[in-house]
Amino acid sequence: MVSVGTIVWLSSELMFFAGLFAMYFQIRSLSPELWAEHTAKLNVPFASVNCAVLVISSVWCQLGVWKAEAGQPKRTGKLWQVGFLDGLRRSGGSKPSWGMREWYVVTYLFGAFFIAGQVFEYAELTSENITLSSDRYGSVFYLTTGFHGMHVTGGLIAFLLIIGRTFTTKRYSHAQALGAVVTSYYWHFVDVVWIALFATIYLLK
Repeated sequence: MVSVGTIVWLSSELMFFAGLFAMYFQIRSLSPELWAEHTAKLNVPFASVNCAVLVISSVWCQLGVWKAEAGQPKRTGKLWQVGFLDGLRRSGGSKPSWGMREWYVVTYLFGAFFIAGQVFEYAELTSENITLSSDRYGSVFYLTTGFHGMHVTGGLIAFLLIIGRTFTTKRYSHAQALGAVVTSYYWHFVDVVWIALFATIYLLK
C-alpha cells in the first residue's frame, strides 16, 4: 500500500509539473523577444554538468535500493571496499561491499551539489538582472526551476531520515527497506522531471 500510495502521489506531482510546463510554453509564445535576449545569458555548460550530477545520483540511489532489498543496510567491509559490481548484481553478495547507507550518503552528496550549483546559477543570473520580478522570463524561469529545487531538497531530507533510521534500530526490517525503496521512486521522479526541464530551458531555449 505504501508503494501504491507513493505512485499515486507522484502522479499528482506529475500533473503539477505539467502545469508548470504549460505555463512556460504559453508565456514563451507570447514573449519571444525576452527569450531571445535572456537565454543567451544561460551558462549551458555549467548547467549540463549540474544536470549530469543529478542524473548520476539516481544510479547511486538505485544501487542503494538493491542493497536495501537484499537486507544489507550498511557496509560489510572497509570504507574503500565499495563492491560496485556486487551492487549491480542486485544481491547482498559474499564479498565486503557498501550497503544501502553508504550509497544513499553518496546520493545525498550529489543531490546537495546539484542544489548548491542551482544557487550559484541563481546568483549569476541575478547579477545579470534576471530576477523573479524582473519580467516574464525571470518569473517562469525561477518558478519552474525553483519548485523543482524545492522537491530535490525534500528528497534530501527524506534521505537523511532513511539514513538515520539505520543507526537507530538494531534489526533492519522490511518496513525500513520499503521506506528506502519508495524514497528512490521520488528521487528518480525528480531526476526525470529535471531532464525534461533542462532540455526545455537550456537546450530548446
